[in-house]
Amino acid sequence: MKALIVEDDADLRRQLKQMLEQKGYTVEETESGREASYLGEEYEYDVAVVDIGLPEVSGLDVIRHWREAGISLPVLILTARGDWQDKVEGLEAGADDYLAKPFHSEELMARLNALVRRASGHASPVLKFGPLELDTSARVVTLNDEEVRLTSYEYRTLEYLMLNAGKTISKAELTEHLYHQDYDRDSNVLEVFVRRLRQKIDPEQTLQPIKTVRGLGYRFALEASA
Repeated sequence: MKALIVEDDADLRRQLKQMLEQKGYTVEETESGREASYLGEEYEYDVAVVDIGLPEVSGLDVIRHWREAGISLPVLILTARGDWQDKVEGLEAGADDYLAKPFHSEELMARLNALVRRASGHASPVLKFGPLELDTSARVVTLNDEEVRLTSYEYRTLEYLMLNAGKTISKAELTEHLYHQDYDRDSNVLEVFVRRLRQKIDPEQTLQPIKTVRGLGYRFALEASA
């Protein structure tokens, strides 16, 4: 998943970035509310962590700007203010959830993961598609109850496709969610990830979970299980 961190405290911003990257997120960051407004409009993210108390352009104004522009990016606000009025103001500005500073890293990650799942229409952390399951919390994939060993990029590719099951995802969109903006992207590398995934999660070639939509991209084609 790809996250945007908007925080003017350099130490906290660095800690958040490290925390999310350790959990498999691709992270971009800024200390500027003005730049955050621009990034949210120009690039796609799966979730944003926004501090309310930014200089010049506040976090609340950033969120209002995104919502007025029709950007439905899930937003978790961070605030040093514990008053319920401030939390209400953040939610009314368009935030989806809030967390008061100081916070526990486990709670932050749980809330972010829940926002990403809900935005994709999934309530449970475990995505089930027939014999194939992906646990977004434990970052484990199983096939017929046997764990499938995936590299970090293979896992992130599969997770994004499964969270968007049924939708055709372009190579450009998938690449955006795997790499940083300044990464030297090569579509051939993505094709390698998808080919290896097919070999690992469909060794008998009976499920055919990842379809290639010629000229458009990829689609995760299995039906979700109850």
